[in-house]
Amino acid sequence: MQAAITEYLEELAQARGLSQHTVRAYAADLESLRRSLEAMDVIEPGQVTLNHLRAWLAEPGPDGQSLADATIARRVATVRGFFGQLAQRGQIERDPAARLRRPAAGRKLPRVLPATWLSDILYDLERAADDADPIALRDHAALEVLYAAGLRVSELVGLDLERIDWERRTLRVLGKGAKERIVPFGQPAERALRRYLEQGRPTLLARASKPDISAVFLGARGGRLGTRAVYEFVATLLQQLPGDGPAGPHALRHTAATHLLDGGADLRMVQELLGHASLGTTQIYTHVSAERILAGYRQAHPRATKAAQ
Repeated sequence: MQAAITEYLEELAQARGLSQHTVRAYAADLESLRRSLEAMDVIEPGQVTLNHLRAWLAEPGPDGQSLADATIARRVATVRGFFGQLAQRGQIERDPAARLRRPAAGRKLPRVLPATWLSDILYDLERAADDADPIALRDHAALEVLYAAGLRVSELVGLDLERIDWERRTLRVLGKGAKERIVPFGQPAERALRRYLEQGRPTLLARASKPDISAVFLGARGGRLGTRAVYEFVATLLQQLPGDGPAGPHALRHTAATHLLDGGADLRMVQELLGHASLGTTQIYTHVSAERILAGYRQAHPRATKAAQ
């Protein structure tokens, strides 16, 4: 089983150009499956049945709670791909995952931060960076760029100096599937980025024994900034704000897209900016904008919720 899993993951990463994050998620799913099957005395792919897979999907998560529908859906996709390839190549007689179905998951609207809240956060970060602390300068620049360009965290930490076009005020980012796109950023992000590069980055770079001279954003020890550090920093900031929903960096991406649509941006333009392969993925933000309009209407219009006197 382990040899088949290793071979599948290697081919998956090379043939489909998936992100490292996605491959790691698939690897974690298949490792979880392997351990579960071993506990059931199943050690060969050809021994696996549909009931074995259903039993694995029914197992609780590390916290003892039932798995979320999104996690189950990803696990189903993982094993269908894995066993489907084995069956196609004749390495197993039948595909035990062929009859697995993903749970019907309702689509939740993403969390969107009001522009006033975001402006206050960015203002506080800018003031905190006044003492030229390199980490404060970096964090302010990172948050400005995340919001201004609607970047994924992986795109932010993977950004290189040569990919900044100061004249046009654009970034060349490498998105999912190794697809490159051009994204603009505004003057506040430019100011924060220049300030960090001039005053903060040289200090961080000097701390590294093996400096990454190409990376824009550096960690405390001078190496390329990691995704976990960005998640922790942004989550700490956003958890202080009211409202429900995830408090990670992706909330900034959701917020940027929704604010663009609220301001009259074309849906296709937002799709290109975010790097979505499908317009349907971007359309979720039209629902967010509609909900915001309805909420404002119900709160403000005198005849929205009750009959006129």
